[in-house]
Amino acid sequence: DEPKIDNSTQEPMNCTNHTAYVQCLPAPNITCKDHLGIEKVFTGLEVGFYKPIACRNVNGYSYKVAVALSLFLGWLGADRFYLGYPALGLLKFCTVGFCGIGSLIDFILISMQIVGPSDGSSYIIDYYGARLTRLSITNATFRKMQTYP
Repeated sequence: DEPKIDNSTQEPMNCTNHTAYVQCLPAPNITCKDHLGIEKVFTGLEVGFYKPIACRNVNGYSYKVAVALSLFLGWLGADRFYLGYPALGLLKFCTVGFCGIGSLIDFILISMQIVGPSDGSSYIIDYYGARLTRLSITNATFRKMQTYP
């Protein structure tokens, strides 16, 4: 099944520790053995198992509001005040958005989701909306050697 989405956070219901669980219903007439060797025939109506899916930590900062503030009131620093950066907001206010250049740069950074809320949470974005997935390479990342023909 599709996860049930919380309207206020746009994340799956019961999201804890960046994980939510979705019911999986096996197709009718599927026979499975459990860990004790007991066979069970599913009718398609009962839950077979719960699939873990990833979810994000959100604290009430809307992506749409942040982009709108950056576009229309970025030269006053309203976007930075909203996201929890009062020092940068005051600096943008006093310099009129760094003469407009800082406002343009902030609009691009907020639109691309590079600058987010100061508490480290994610934006509230529609569940099926355009989200940024950050990828990183660490020492634990497997790297496949490139071969040339």
